[in-house]
Amino acid sequence: MFSYRHAFHAGSHADILKHLVMIHLVQYLQEKPGALTIIDTHAGAGIYSLIDGFAAVSKEADQGIYRLSQFAKSNAVSSGIANYLECILSENTDNDITIYPGSPFILARLLRTQDRLKLFELHPKEIDILRHNISQLKQAKQVDIYAEDSFARLKGLVPPPSRRGLVLIDPSYEDKQDYRYLDNAIEEALHRFATGCYAIWYPCLSRRESASLPDHMKKIAASHKRSWLQVELRVENAPKERRLQASGMFIINPPWTLEKQLAESLPMLIMALAQGDGAKYLLKSFEA
Repeated sequence: MFSYRHAFHAGSHADILKHLVMIHLVQYLQEKPGALTIIDTHAGAGIYSLIDGFAAVSKEADQGIYRLSQFAKSNAVSSGIANYLECILSENTDNDITIYPGSPFILARLLRTQDRLKLFELHPKEIDILRHNISQLKQAKQVDIYAEDSFARLKGLVPPPSRRGLVLIDPSYEDKQDYRYLDNAIEEALHRFATGCYAIWYPCLSRRESASLPDHMKKIAASHKRSWLQVELRVENAPKERRLQASGMFIINPPWTLEKQLAESLPMLIMALAQGDGAKYLLKSFEA
């Protein structure tokens, strides 16, 4: 489980989809003045260099954030994509993207004074890097960092005191047990905090556990009578290619504005990021 380092995937098409959705969720929930608690279950190092280290080896940003930023320079983009790019560019200078902020940095920058962010990371090297990186932010005192199993701890953190919360769950799924842990964690969390917003990232892989994940989430949401939204972005369809070609987000208790925003953004992401004729997106929702 400790072989995974998110830096290899920083700025990829999967990051773009995850962070586009995440930013919209936070900004919608912040329209009300009450304190918001955000939980990121698999935080990583927080922020990544794209010009050296793991990201420079994988070069996944070349087909992700770099292509999207170039597309946006010559094409009008949706407000959702514009907001996302603004968050990325704010960590860089002169519109030259050499740094990619992960979920912890994007979330920390979005915090209002009344909000709290809770970050979990188990990797023995990533946790120290995360602590150092977060300590550099002015929002550092609003951020709690845990070197603990987030799946086991989640039920104890919900509901937050304000009863307003967003939970981002994005494990690597390299350990097949993560799929079972996810099911259990969501079931327990919804039992304790049914009105929370839960955003689950997942890879679209041929393995059985991955293919069945959305259906598992739909069944759990239905058992608690909760609304849901499912979105997937595929940039390529090359069966023999090993790199990740598609990913998805499953949101329980999504805001009513999210589907419209994604309907505007997804066609643009296909135009910007498609690698061949197999690129497509999926957008489904259910109102409980």
